Amino acid sequence: MSETIFGKIIRGEIPCHKVYEDDRVLAFLDINPLSRGHTLVIPKEPAQTLDTLSEESAAALGRVLPRICRAVIAVTGVKEYNVLENNGGGAHQAIAHVHFHIIPKPNHAEGLGIGWPMQPLAPPTGAALAAKLRAALE
Repeated sequence: MSETIFGKIIRGEIPCHKVYEDDRVLAFLDINPLSRGHTLVIPKEPAQTLDTLSEESAAALGRVLPRICRAVIAVTGVKEYNVLENNGGGAHQAIAHVHFHIIPKPNHAEGLGIGWPMQPLAPPTGAALAAKLRAALE
């Protein structure tokens, strides 16, 4: 994996507004926030996408994400928020290091704005796809 700005932040080479840190996870304020309290939560493990992250780092992220969300709510007073994690450039990942965004949504103009191009799932197609996914998990 190539060097990213997050690796430099983890090593302390680039400053950040740190919110949380333990041996596996670092959380800090986004320097270009979509709203007040927009926080990034990253594993210290250098994995580009979520599917390449170790189970240990994934579990560590899972343990702290709710806690950080509660802190963002308490401090901003905003109860609605998005938790976003992109994988790959085509999915809008700008930095090649796993990172979760916690983005408060205080109103229509601030926070994350997204389109959701829904498509119907035909029952036979859904059944076949679910069977393939179950087999891939075995």
